[in-house]
Amino acid sequence: MCQNCFMAMGRRRGRQRQKDLWVAAADLPNSAAHPFYRRLDKLLDEHGFDTFAEQCCEKFYAPKMGRPSLAPGLYFRSLLIGYFEGLDAERAIAWRLADSISLRHFLSIELDETTPDHSTISRTRRLIDVEAHREVFTWVLRLIAKAGLLKGGTIGVDATTLEANAALRSIVRRDTGERYEEFLQRLAAESGIETPTREQLAKIDKKRKNKGSNEDWQHPHDPDAKITKMKDGRTHLAHKAEQAVDLETGAVLAVTLAGADQGDTATIADTITEAAEQIAAVADDEEANDKLAVGGLSEVIADKGYHSNEVLTDLAALDLRSYISEPDRGRRRWHGKAPAQVAVYGNRRRIRGRRGKRLLRQRGERVERSFAHLYETGGLRRTHLRGHQNILKRLLIHVGGFNLSLVLRQKLGAGTPRGLAAAKNTRQRLIERSVEVVTAKWAVWRALRKWIRVPPPSIGPLRLLPLAA
Repeated sequence: MCQNCFMAMGRRRGRQRQKDLWVAAADLPNSAAHPFYRRLDKLLDEHGFDTFAEQCCEKFYAPKMGRPSLAPGLYFRSLLIGYFEGLDAERAIAWRLADSISLRHFLSIELDETTPDHSTISRTRRLIDVEAHREVFTWVLRLIAKAGLLKGGTIGVDATTLEANAALRSIVRRDTGERYEEFLQRLAAESGIETPTREQLAKIDKKRKNKGSNEDWQHPHDPDAKITKMKDGRTHLAHKAEQAVDLETGAVLAVTLAGADQGDTATIADTITEAAEQIAAVADDEEANDKLAVGGLSEVIADKGYHSNEVLTDLAALDLRSYISEPDRGRRRWHGKAPAQVAVYGNRRRIRGRRGKRLLRQRGERVERSFAHLYETGGLRRTHLRGHQNILKRLLIHVGGFNLSLVLRQKLGAGTPRGLAAAKNTRQRLIERSVEVVTAKWAVWRALRKWIRVPPPSIGPLRLLPLAA
């Protein structure tokens, strides 16, 4: 081989080399921002997100005193990244910010500036209260309402469990403060076993009734976490997140957090009230109000876990039509319960109709889809914070990111960076496949026209995914 075809081999320089004292800004490396975050940044800037966040959080900052802190707009953008990147912890968000040039562009942080670390993000979260986070959530609802992605007439309600940042082996007795193992050893000593083995302790524990009662046990560092059985059958300390979803668009209208030991019939009132307040807040904007359903919230759809006389009576008193699946309770007695009988029979008649069956199917599709995006791919199935106030702050902005993804899906054809990459790959595969089909048709036509007279092949329009540049 000719010597001119060879290249000189580069060698990796060690980390102990002399650092330059000054670096020109023009010499810093630069790369194109991620197309998804570029469009998201443009969307937030067009509607004045950072100005709104600063006005909303101005009361939590000193006017002149103290060191420069993390701007409210950067803080909320960092939490939005948690949803779009599927990051569960604030520490993971901080690592991702420090590692990505595209996210630096999204937060307007130059390469010679330091990205916020996890302690700064958590400190800012503790500084800003829940109501400010809820105002940002309402701001996102107004934005998607202006885009025609929020109606608010028919909502579906459902709940799921979030694993708490607490271990079962650390629970203590509410009355004495004993740890679980100490409690079992005391029971063994009372039964005559002075030095019990692990097998003996397990045998004593197995025979006890109501051994996992939340009335007797709590976690010393997270009293809000409750003992419950998760979706996969395991027993953990957990929290209960309940959502109200717009069945026409899939947007999440409200999200509430409660103890995992509370039943669905005990928490649905708070969720519906929160959804009604959010609809009323969005309706204050004239442009957003024009896109909402006429008459406001009018229908509530839920599964059989929410069916009870009290719930149906309360919904009827609020002039809300209920479509709640009814469990099989056998023959019922209605003596002295006329209002409950009217509400139950009315709900039964509605769910058996064609519209009721369609709404119940939509509830399963829309609500479960939001759970999958928020807690599975969104990474928030397990919480890394303690206390309902802290978790709800993170949850409100996380759900706000999901609502923003609906607008981006309308504009880009994808609601997350990974979804945009997958859509581009699918589009490229469709183009390549279409080219192969067209090439094959013309090859067959060229081969046949030598022997018989045939018309050229008709090539229809190529159907490609709607994907903005």
